Order: sequence, then C-alpha cells, then structure tokens
Amino acid sequence: MPRPRKRLTGAAGPDKKELSEKRTKTENSENTPAKLESPSPQKTSTSKNCGKNVSNYWLMKSEPESRLEKGVDMKFSIEDLKAQPKQTACWDGVRNYQARNFLRAMKLEEEAFFYHSNCKQPGIVGLMKIVKEAYPDHTQFEKNNPHYDPSSKEDNPKWSMVDVQFVRMMKRFISLDELKAYHQAHKATGGPLKSMTLFTRQRLSVQPLTREEFDFILSLEETEPR
Repeated sequence: MPRPRKRLTGAAGPDKKELSEKRTKTENSENTPAKLESPSPQKTSTSKNCGKNVSNYWLMKSEPESRLEKGVDMKFSIEDLKAQPKQTACWDGVRNYQARNFLRAMKLEEEAFFYHSNCKQPGIVGLMKIVKEAYPDHTQFEKNNPHYDPSSKEDNPKWSMVDVQFVRMMKRFISLDELKAYHQAHKATGGPLKSMTLFTRQRLSVQPLTREEFDFILSLEETEPR
C-alpha cells in the first residue's frame, strides 16, 4: 500500500482565498448574486441505489501545492493520487476529532469529491472512492513525521485513515467561488447547498455530503461556470 507523504492536518489548512484558518469566518461574508438558477440534478453513478437515501458521500481536502512542514512536503494533488500504484493511497494525517470520526464512518465504495485546498484556485477537481475502511494512521507513531502524536499509543491509537482510489476527473473544475454563490442563493431559496458543511464548518478537511448535495454538485459539470 503506497503511503505518500501527505498534507492533511484534520482541520485543513485554509484555502488562500479564505486567508487563514483563523479568518475563515469571513468566507461567508462576501457578496454573492441574489439569484442563481439551479441546474436540475442528474442521475449519477452513485444514484444507482434508488430509494437508499441513507447513503453517505464525502468531500475531502488536500493541498495541491508544495508546502514544507518540518521538512516534509504536504503536497498531495489529485494528479499525485492518479500516479500511485492502482491509483490508490491512504488518507493520512487527519488530526481533528470530528474529521477523524467521519473517516471512521466511511464504508467501502462510498464516493468522495477530491477538493484542492490552500491554493490559488480552491475547488472540486475529481471523484474518488473508499477502498479500505478506517484503520490506524501510521503517521501518528512516526517521530519524524509532522503528524506525529506522542500521546497516541499503538494499543489504543487516536487517529485513523482510510484508503481511497481515483475514480475520475470532474468534467470541469467546480470552484469554491461557484459553490459559495450557490450556497448563498440556496440559503434564501432552500436549495440543495443551503447547509453545505464546506461553509458551515470550513476548517474540516473531511466533510459529509447529503445525497442531494452530491447530486447537485455533479449536475454542475453539465453547466457553464458561474
């Protein structure tokens, strides 16, 4: 199992557009268009489970640009995932309890958006799926790793990771700005992205999505960027 040196910190590093983790509250304060027409959600590969509304979907953040932390490059882009053997990698380095709990809730074959974070153009770039459910994150025990946690014990590890596999690139890039515009519009109209965790809990590097949110975002692939 490849274990690329990764970049996650649980409460993910903020997007450069979001300024800093301490200032992410300004994320929702920008003016956005009052009205945005919502494309009709289309049926997707994950919508085969007709009637199964309990299915879980996810958004997972990673940094596509180089950033050294204790001498280790935190970069891990969707292109890096594609380059791994079997296009599969472990999603290590999460050090936020809520994000960790979301990792532990993931089930095989559930789909997740790969989100490029802490970069010039943050947003959703592709799809991946869970191919191994939660197991202990090896980086918590590695003293030279930026994610080393001396309080975590091998017989009772604090931190978990999953294995993910590349599925495909998005048909087009779905930017943070575009998602934010729909979120603001949907708060007023009751649309699918009205409560999207990306804007209510911005710092989380692992976030749940409802089926309605997931399908709506996929439907944006067929529209022109806003």
